[in-house]
Amino acid sequence: MSATSSKDVAVGIDLGTSTSCVCAVMDGNPGVLANEREERITPSVVSFSEDGTVEVGSPARDHVIERTRNTIFSAKRLIGRVFESDEVKKARAVCAYAIVPGPNGDARVQVHGTVYSIPEISALILREMKRIAELRLGGPVERVVITVPAYFNDNQRQATKDAGRIAGLQVLRIINEPTAAALAYGYGQDLTRRIAVYDLGGGTFDISIMEIGKDIFEVLATGGDTFLGGEDFDDRLLDHLADGFVAKHEINLRRDPIALQKLKTAAEQAKMALSSQETATIDIPDLYYAEPEMIGIRLNISRQEFATLTQDLTDRTFKVCEEALRSAGLMATDLDAVILVGGPTRLPMIREAVQSFFGKEPQCNLDPEEVVATGAAIHAASLMETEQKTFLLDVTPLSLRLGITGGLAETIIEKNTPIPIEQTRTFTTTRDNQEGVSIRIYQGESRVAAENELLGEFEFPGLKPAKRGEVAIDVTFEISPEGIVNVIAKDAETGRRQTTTVHLSSGLTEEEIRDAVRNQEVRAGEASATQGAADAPAPAGSPVPAYSPFDDDVPDLSPLASGEELGPSPELLDLLGGMEAEPEDSEKEDTGEA
Repeated sequence: MSATSSKDVAVGIDLGTSTSCVCAVMDGNPGVLANEREERITPSVVSFSEDGTVEVGSPARDHVIERTRNTIFSAKRLIGRVFESDEVKKARAVCAYAIVPGPNGDARVQVHGTVYSIPEISALILREMKRIAELRLGGPVERVVITVPAYFNDNQRQATKDAGRIAGLQVLRIINEPTAAALAYGYGQDLTRRIAVYDLGGGTFDISIMEIGKDIFEVLATGGDTFLGGEDFDDRLLDHLADGFVAKHEINLRRDPIALQKLKTAAEQAKMALSSQETATIDIPDLYYAEPEMIGIRLNISRQEFATLTQDLTDRTFKVCEEALRSAGLMATDLDAVILVGGPTRLPMIREAVQSFFGKEPQCNLDPEEVVATGAAIHAASLMETEQKTFLLDVTPLSLRLGITGGLAETIIEKNTPIPIEQTRTFTTTRDNQEGVSIRIYQGESRVAAENELLGEFEFPGLKPAKRGEVAIDVTFEISPEGIVNVIAKDAETGRRQTTTVHLSSGLTEEEIRDAVRNQEVRAGEASATQGAADAPAPAGSPVPAYSPFDDDVPDLSPLASGEELGPSPELLDLLGGMEAEPEDSEKEDTGEA
């Protein structure tokens, strides 16, 4: 790199499910920062030894067999998730380490009797990436842009931001992984193109349809599956191996955590081998001890066999692609290029399937495992400049909804709406002398509230006693440029607001975050940088019922005849040159007229 001071640099970090990567722009050129082993990507693995030592990256991955129950991998699949979710149940079935419920209903992990939140585990990985950056840049690194899957909901985004804070980083922005990849693809190219970013990572799949107009990168539509990635391909091969072992030896390896981890490691290695060769050999001589002997497994698997085993997973990605294209109002033939992101896209079967679906050969000139961090670094560098030269116009991936009577959810902001944005809806009471309401916020596409993700709820007390329909409450939803939601409730008559703006939760309280930050700082002072340890461980006109009072009843408020839509935020309008709103529209926003 160059002699530019590290304090003038903001880095980009791709915090991945399987691997992570850190990149910085020096003298106008983005470059991936390698660790001491000269690895340009670092395994997203954290291992806890009996003596309290914490290892991150390759040293942690090296201990995954001997410390099966104390080595955490794929934490990204758990971040921002509630313990009772289907995704967490699936993780519990395949992970040897203990996944337990947190005090706020979030999923956490337990190691050596200590419970860690998922943001704390992610913070260990982020701190390791920070350490690598400081090693290569020769000084402190504090500012960062972190990427997340485009289809992450608000809780997952907030949890990622909390992880950055715990790691001692100032998170300048959270941006979507496909958007970052497109930025790397178009950086300095003066392109005008309509593209698709096909992002199949270790744990998630995203598709973004984008328009690049020289220095403006606009997302037209996005879609995704936050529980479909390379690890699901690994698990399919793992199941194949385990089922074969049962058929041959009548032994269920799924009941043995060590044997299961050996199978998982072998499956991942075989998948990676099939990226460059026609056949992979799986050979585990010490797989399982059945008295009086050790039983092993050895077999070959071809690319075609692996493709057949995982065909339904590949097909699932294209169902998401079809939906995103429909949302953008485009056909595959309307696109100029397709960019591949994520390690699994190295597989010839994936590349061939992408080419068949989109009708064009995908772009492979950028490393699919480095392109996201590269784009994040480019955006980080632009945020450090006095005059921004590139602009990212993103969308919200999921509809934002409000709980209403009857177990339903009213849409406030539609999916694929450009952000930043804020919208206000006005609601009234539906019962006489109703003194308060509970505001429930959901993300998802179902009219049924329970089928969406409950992001959070808060109470708004102190309403004046009155007849039903006579008390009005304005509820404002704001989505920031990084996709994080704030919600504000205001009594329309008195102007009294909820005492705090609601920052939806990552599962950590503010006190827990502060404690985690202190713990990281203490352990950072104790850890040896040479060991690579990461120190240690949030329909118009007819009323529709909405909300509830402070009991277990169903929601009990209703919207007014017409809700106010404040539309794109001033920040977005400024970005577009102010051409989409007349001055009088701005006045209407300021006065809050419906």
